[in-house]
Amino acid sequence: MKDNQENTTGYGFGTFQGVFTPSILTIIGVVMYLRFGWMLGNVGYLPSLLIVTMGSAITFLTGLSISALATNMRMKGGGAYFILSRSLGLEAGAALGVPLALSQSISVSFYVAGFSEALVGAHVPYLSELDPRVIGLGTLTILATVATINANIALKSQYFIMAAIVLSLVSLFCGGTPADLAALRPETPPETIGFWPVFAVFFPAVTGILSGVGMSGDLKNPGRSIPIGTIAAVLVGYAVYMSVPIFLHVVVPDADILRSDTMILSKCARWPWMILMGVWAATLSSAVGSFLCAPRVLQALSRDSLLPSFIGRGYGKSDDPRVASVLCFALAATGVWLGDINIIAPILTLFMLSTYGLLNLSAACEEMMSNPSWRPKFRVRAEVSFIGFAGCLAAMFMISPGWTFIAMAVEAGIYYLVKRRELNARWGDMRAGLRLALVGILFRKLYHKRHKARNWRPNLLVLQELPVQNVRLIGLAREMSGEHGLATLASVLKESPQTTVDEREIVDSILRTARKMDFHCGVKVLTVEDPWRGMAELVRSYGFGPIVPNTVMMGLPKDGHREPFSAFVKLICRCKKNLVLADGPEQIPETGYIDLWWRGHGPNAAFMLALAFLMQRSPSWRKHPLRMNMIVRQRTPEEAETTFRDFMEHVRLSAETRVVVAEDVPFVETIAANSKDSAVTLVGLRLPTEDEAPAAFGDYVLALRDGLVTVPYTVFSLAAEDVDFNGIFD
Repeated sequence: MKDNQENTTGYGFGTFQGVFTPSILTIIGVVMYLRFGWMLGNVGYLPSLLIVTMGSAITFLTGLSISALATNMRMKGGGAYFILSRSLGLEAGAALGVPLALSQSISVSFYVAGFSEALVGAHVPYLSELDPRVIGLGTLTILATVATINANIALKSQYFIMAAIVLSLVSLFCGGTPADLAALRPETPPETIGFWPVFAVFFPAVTGILSGVGMSGDLKNPGRSIPIGTIAAVLVGYAVYMSVPIFLHVVVPDADILRSDTMILSKCARWPWMILMGVWAATLSSAVGSFLCAPRVLQALSRDSLLPSFIGRGYGKSDDPRVASVLCFALAATGVWLGDINIIAPILTLFMLSTYGLLNLSAACEEMMSNPSWRPKFRVRAEVSFIGFAGCLAAMFMISPGWTFIAMAVEAGIYYLVKRRELNARWGDMRAGLRLALVGILFRKLYHKRHKARNWRPNLLVLQELPVQNVRLIGLAREMSGEHGLATLASVLKESPQTTVDEREIVDSILRTARKMDFHCGVKVLTVEDPWRGMAELVRSYGFGPIVPNTVMMGLPKDGHREPFSAFVKLICRCKKNLVLADGPEQIPETGYIDLWWRGHGPNAAFMLALAFLMQRSPSWRKHPLRMNMIVRQRTPEEAETTFRDFMEHVRLSAETRVVVAEDVPFVETIAANSKDSAVTLVGLRLPTEDEAPAAFGDYVLALRDGLVTVPYTVFSLAAEDVDFNGIFD
């Protein structure tokens, strides 16, 4: 995958031509000419100024966030997509970049269609007799040809458009109250609508700053031009937008007229024809800005392997995205010819807003984490960017809750599709840093708290021989850790002067095995002279602060390892960790019980019950019923059954109960005789004592293993953690 940092040269535009001009001309659009009087007539003077201030504030905060992000990286082609993909990763960049490019392409249709209808409505000779769609296609063809062949000419043409808009504003502010104001009053004025519906109509008027950002690959100094040009455009746009309602409030005090006459600005202007020129100029400028930006986003997406490679091809010294421009032209032409595409208009604005929101969120998270890599020349407080994010989200729901959910669903779908492709970017994004920051916050919260038994979960240290042979042990660890538990697959390699061990390669091999089994876990490989000492080192020191394994899981010891195994178990108990020993078949039986043998005292029963409960929740064991077994010698079966009933009612678990009377039969023989029909049998182990013979505990475990050889699958458990396991079931 190529990084955009290596493959664009661009035109080398400056701040005014490359950022300020396309941004301000996309901001000042037809909403100002056709809807400001309507806004004033519906909500009044002060609420109108509040709407302008709120909408501009969201855009201003987004401009600050963009400035911070842009000055912290070497900006190349792609604008907002480039920023998001380098901050939040390829998936998030694509989820916003693809809809953004499509929406900007299709929005050209709206602007061109608006220009065509205004031209026809102005009764221009010859043109007024044509179909507006024909005029629209002709206009689009001219704009697209100029923008595709040479963006420099397209941007310079916007100077004439800007001049027309400036002259229209001069004409407006040099005008005054219409001569015959009473004649403009409608017989039946339209009903007023509320604040938020008016805000929803106005807000798209301030969503134009991405047109300048989209030229990032063609700027001489993006890190300088984007902050200055973007913020300047927002401030100038705000000044203009505040002036128009104030002027209208003074010269046309009648709300009914303002609400009903969408061309009231031309009636107030000194030279009305200049307002019409301004309307035309505003639609054309927005079309040019969008058409310049959209192909460059598609080009950047292609160069990051998210779209076919031919789309990213550039032409000439300036790397013009002509193939991407042809695609954008096709989309826009389709929209112009179909005419009425208002049904998807809301979702286009919402794609833009969701991009704004994520840009704010990215800047806030970067500032909050304060990684060494975050060194923007333009610094913005995290709280400011978070307010911008919240404002964007609120505006989306104010415009249309239904379309907001549709936009989010589309973006989530693109994110999922890109995620499935498992593309590897050559740059680092902030997601890993964000995870570490969250872990750090949680770690500090956990460090000084003593957790109650009800929050206990197994944190497994699974000691696995290499090469991986006992795959069933890994499967058991996956099932016992549950969906939210923690587990580490650990292996100890014997150090040898004759061979060189590549620990990274072994870790990758174990991870591949775990992924095949859908097991999300950590991996630790240690190279030492003595494997038993290595395992002891892992038990004593592996972990971080309060996040340390509480349960060691391993296979059953070999006959020749009784003494070191016994010493190892004593160490586990001294370290207050639990032990699970298991060997068994690689395939789980289709039928059979999860048998748990309970002696009625000690912590082993509750510990095994917790493990059995987690196992039963996994898909592999869900169909296997739980069966609690108790061996009685002195008590009567009736007393034991009463104890069982009370216990099972107390712990709120569904399980069969069975009391086995065995007066003189060793309990191992009793288990072997009664668990032949089980799928897995959990048996508790006694605690080792410090004064017993060095190999005594190993002899004890191996005797149990041999005595239960007829049982299909046995798991031995020893609860040694300083936890009241019975409290789990209170």
